[in-house]
Amino acid sequence: MLEVEGLSAGYGGSRVLNGLAFAVGAGEVVTLLGRNGMGKTTTVRAVMGLLAPDAGRIAFDGAEVTGLPPHRIAQRGIGLVPEGRQVFPTLSVEENLVATAANRAGGAPRWTLAAVLALFPRLAERRRSLGARLSGGEQQMLAIGRALMTNPRLLILDEATEGLAPLIRAEIWAVLAALRAEGQAILLIDKNLGAILKLADRHVVIEKGRVVWTGTGEALAAAPEVRDTYLHV
Repeated sequence: MLEVEGLSAGYGGSRVLNGLAFAVGAGEVVTLLGRNGMGKTTTVRAVMGLLAPDAGRIAFDGAEVTGLPPHRIAQRGIGLVPEGRQVFPTLSVEENLVATAANRAGGAPRWTLAAVLALFPRLAERRRSLGARLSGGEQQMLAIGRALMTNPRLLILDEATEGLAPLIRAEIWAVLAALRAEGQAILLIDKNLGAILKLADRHVVIEKGRVVWTGTGEALAAAPEVRDTYLHV
């Protein structure tokens, strides 16, 4: 579904990605792992058209999207939950959700306002509250719900549970597991290895903008040298 080949990108004169290559298949959950500053968010920005690559190719569903503007890439069927949530602070929960509503998958939409509120009962309780009035956990739920309202074929989450309380993290992991069970393709960035190993089909570890290891959760759990060298601070 998503193919990244030879991707190089950076900011100004600083190169962050150096020939990065990985793929996400239909219905697959793939994680992008690495220490801070290794290029995970830069990868997401390049995939979404928020950063122009210096070299390489990005394709979605067999069609090249390299160089397309962000809204065109989103229209192809990619939904983003950005780092920092970035909800609309002066809009209500309901307004945040309906502002992005689209049916990019064709047919009857899986994700409607009612479906998202059923997935996140906390949002249903706060549907009239402004985005700025929500807790961090509620804002993250809203960011996920907003992305789902586009009915994406691929959902990308950058730092899915960073800075959230344990109970909220557990709720979000449960939601992602339910999405996986429905066949939702997901590209996920997070530091919670315990939850990630249970959820994802494959893991891609990057170091200084290059892929240094890829494999299943079982393989990563059995490779302490990979975790110690590339993931632990």
